[in-house]
Amino acid sequence: MTETEDVPPGVDPATPSPARLYDYFLGGTNYLPVDKRMADRLQVDLPDIVDGIWANRGFHGRAAVWMAQQGIRQFLDIGSGLPTQNNTHEAVQKVAPGARVVYIDNDPMVAAHGNALLAADGTTTVITADVRDPGFLLGHRKLRALIDFAEPTGVLLTAVMHFVPGDADPWGLVARYMAVVAPGSFLALSHGTHDKMPPSMVQAGTDAYANATEQLYVRSKAEIERFFDGLELVPPYEGAQPAVTYVGLWGAEDVDAADSEGSRALFCGVARRP
Repeated sequence: MTETEDVPPGVDPATPSPARLYDYFLGGTNYLPVDKRMADRLQVDLPDIVDGIWANRGFHGRAAVWMAQQGIRQFLDIGSGLPTQNNTHEAVQKVAPGARVVYIDNDPMVAAHGNALLAADGTTTVITADVRDPGFLLGHRKLRALIDFAEPTGVLLTAVMHFVPGDADPWGLVARYMAVVAPGSFLALSHGTHDKMPPSMVQAGTDAYANATEQLYVRSKAEIERFFDGLELVPPYEGAQPAVTYVGLWGAEDVDAADSEGSRALFCGVARRP
C-alpha cells in the first residue's frame, strides 16, 4: 500500500502505528511505507525483534486455545491488531466450535480491514475502541450482543499494555476489565520488558516509538507481575510453578528450544479470576 493508495479515513499515512508495524513483522500486507521504514530501522537496532513478535503471537494463540480447553466460550481480544494468520476465532473454534470473539482495536486500519475477522456464522465482531476507555469499550452494543458477562470470559491483552503510560494507571485498567468478567474467567497478558536487555536496545525501541501513534513503555518483571494481582496465575508449562515467564516459554512443549533471545523481550502470564 502506498502513502496515498487506499488509505482509510482516520489513518495518518505519515505516522507509523503499532498495529501496522505488527502486521509488517508478521508478513502481512496492511501497512504503509512509513511503517516499513520504521520497521526496517528497528530490525537494524533490534535484530531479534521479529523473533520476539512471532514468540508473542505464539503465546497469544496457545493461551487462547488453552482457555478454550478449560471451557471458555467467549473472548475479548483487546488490542487485536490487523487480521493475520490463525486469528483468535480460528484458533479457539478448532477446540470449541461456536466460541464467540470480539476484536477490539483503536487503529482505524483495523476497522477498515475487519471483514477478514468476521466469521460467517456471526460468532465474531470488530469494534473500534481504546483499552484506556473501558467504560465505552465494555458498554459497546456490538460487544454486548456477543458477550454475556454472567459467563466466564477469556480476556486477551497481548502486547498492548506497554503502550499505556504509567500516569494512565495500566494496572488499574486491567483490574477494571477483570472486575467486570465472571469468576472463572481468565486473563492472558504479555508486555515488553527492559529487564536484562541492553540499555542501547531499550532506548532504540523507545526512541522509535516516540514518533509513532502510540509510545512504548517497557517495564520490569515486577511491574508486569502486578497486572495479575488478585488473580490466580497458572503454571506456564508442564512441571513449572505458577508464574510470569517469557512469551516463548508459555505453553511450550520443549522449553529449552523455545527460550530464544527475541522471546525474552516480553514477559507473559495467564491467570484465573477466582
